Amino acid sequence: MLLAGTQEARQLADMLRERLPHAHVTASFAGVVRDLPDLGVETRVGGFGGAEGLLDYLRQTDTSLVIDATHPYAAQMSWNAAKAAMATDVTLLRLDRPLWQPIQGDNWINAENLRAANLLLPSGARAFLSVGRKEVSVFFDRSDLWAMARMIEPPPVPLPATWHLELARPGKSAEEEIQLLERHKITHVVSKNSGGERSYAKIEAARSLVLPVIMVARPKLPNARNYAEIDKLCIAIKNILEGAEPDRP
Repeated sequence: MLLAGTQEARQLADMLRERLPHAHVTASFAGVVRDLPDLGVETRVGGFGGAEGLLDYLRQTDTSLVIDATHPYAAQMSWNAAKAAMATDVTLLRLDRPLWQPIQGDNWINAENLRAANLLLPSGARAFLSVGRKEVSVFFDRSDLWAMARMIEPPPVPLPATWHLELARPGKSAEEEIQLLERHKITHVVSKNSGGERSYAKIEAARSLVLPVIMVARPKLPNARNYAEIDKLCIAIKNILEGAEPDRP
């Protein structure tokens, strides 16, 4: 079972098809995004109904291995996977993107969570909120600032009338993100520390424009055997399916 939804999950699915053609892989998506990618493996869409629902699914399908390749901030799914895997004695592996690290020229303001990030935004700020469609409502009480929120799908509730909704994927280059930030006269960027390459361009853009970035820390996740590199994770999966002890992360 591959808990998917990230670019790395797609890459891992490709690698598993190539290296383990006889393995039965099922990719699971939460179903938030309408246009799901074709990973070339069996796919299921929708929630399981919490840890108990996932537990039932693992038992019914006789799943022997769970690979958590969800977004680093999809904490509830990771906790459900850990609880279900422990209850069924199924091996759990996690693909854990390395954190972004500040470099020279960055102006990061660390926030423990989104509520702390909200409090760190000064009155009158023009904020770029790169925090996800479900969490953006944390900032709705800030009538003293203007914000642009970017997400792939519309939020479950409308944004404040004066805000701007940018329905788009992250920019592919710093230049593209710079144009977006300048067009909306952004003064502050609020971002989760997602890691990876796909959404790093906004961090590069903020550095170029000397904008402060309020960086939201990752949530606490349950213990699992973590792998930062897709190739090493694939090797561990191969070893487990072949009955060998997985390599250490």
